[in-house]
Amino acid sequence: MTNRNRDSLLSDINVTPFVDVMLVLLIIFMVAAPMMVQGVDVSLPETKSASQLETEREPLVISIDKDLKVRINDNEVGVELLGEKLEKIFENRASREVFLKADKSVPYGRVAMVMSEIKSSGVKKLGVVTTPAASKEESGKD
Repeated sequence: MTNRNRDSLLSDINVTPFVDVMLVLLIIFMVAAPMMVQGVDVSLPETKSASQLETEREPLVISIDKDLKVRINDNEVGVELLGEKLEKIFENRASREVFLKADKSVPYGRVAMVMSEIKSSGVKKLGVVTTPAASKEESGKD
């Protein structure tokens, strides 16, 4: 063997370390992604007739949590200012539909008050978000 053949550069790329790093990053993102989910923690009531809500755009969601705090999407707002804020939001929106998520421990009077404020702001469609109730076969109860 000549000196020239021994000293020539190897032009192949070793991709094994690259693949290892990519797999580690994939695992990190798979574990971290569920922790990055944001939103209002609301324990929704269960109903038998829960159906899928379909909307064309990003829905406007009003939430009432167990501490009776009202939020438009993730922004907290007082009930007395809710109608006013919604009117300003709907100035720039074509559809006037709102989804209401209320924790099951919230008193009905509070929910009715919020619904009244929503309707008085000119909302055409108001949907109440619930979770489907588990059937007897699924829950294992008789």
